Amino acid sequence: MFSKKIYFNASLPRSGSTLLQNILAQNPRFYCTPTSAVIDLLLASRKFYTELAEFKAQDADLMQAGFLSYCRYGLNGFYEGVTDKPVCIDKCRSWFHYYDWIKRFHPDPKFIVCIRDLRAILASMEKLFRKNRDRADQDEVTGSLTMITVNNRVMRWLNGPPVGIAVARLIETIQTGVLRHLHIVRFEDLTTRPREVLENVYKYLGEPWFEHNFNQVAQATHENDQYHTIYGDHRIRPKVEPVTPDFVEVLGRDLCNMIRTNYGLFYNTFYPDKR
Repeated sequence: MFSKKIYFNASLPRSGSTLLQNILAQNPRFYCTPTSAVIDLLLASRKFYTELAEFKAQDADLMQAGFLSYCRYGLNGFYEGVTDKPVCIDKCRSWFHYYDWIKRFHPDPKFIVCIRDLRAILASMEKLFRKNRDRADQDEVTGSLTMITVNNRVMRWLNGPPVGIAVARLIETIQTGVLRHLHIVRFEDLTTRPREVLENVYKYLGEPWFEHNFNQVAQATHENDQYHTIYGDHRIRPKVEPVTPDFVEVLGRDLCNMIRTNYGLFYNTFYPDKR
């Protein structure tokens, strides 16, 4: 019925999702988005469908059927207008949180989820914070203790967006069983064994294999990071290669040990080999 296959890249921040999008974009059949807000169009519609009296005053089953059809055609219609490529991969970390809703209008949804050692994610955030001291962080309040120490900043990032909420949503998939429907890509594996990782991604999506060049990855997705916070950095390196962990040097050993202990479920599920 629809000419597009639509998949979702719903990843943790600073975990290689932009790199993966640009690798996949080498495939001429694939349209891979930068950071997308398509789900926000659907969420805004869901809010009105839930709250407006005109919907409440009609038959509930009929309105639900209409709304789910609206979502189905809206999602597909957006990409019909954007690209003539048959496969679309929408990148937004919110997607898998709404799995039970999305599967009702987009059957058998596929979610690629890039993850990374939380200590490395937080070290990356800390390095961007230090790099951009000429710009104000929205959480930094002059004359207060907010964001003063490395510990303050790590706690802030772990207890709010973008890191904390994304990690909490991923942990929820473990608790609810939704995890079995997701395809996890560890940043550490993507950057050390890219071909193996991509082969598994293709198998999960059910798409025919394309021979990728991991030594020359062009920047196919473009976005103006000035519109993001100081933590927005969507530039990629052209060669896929291992990244040496530096979280102990950036965050300190005690803080790293605390993160590993407090997020035991995350580490036991995704990094049982990491201490």
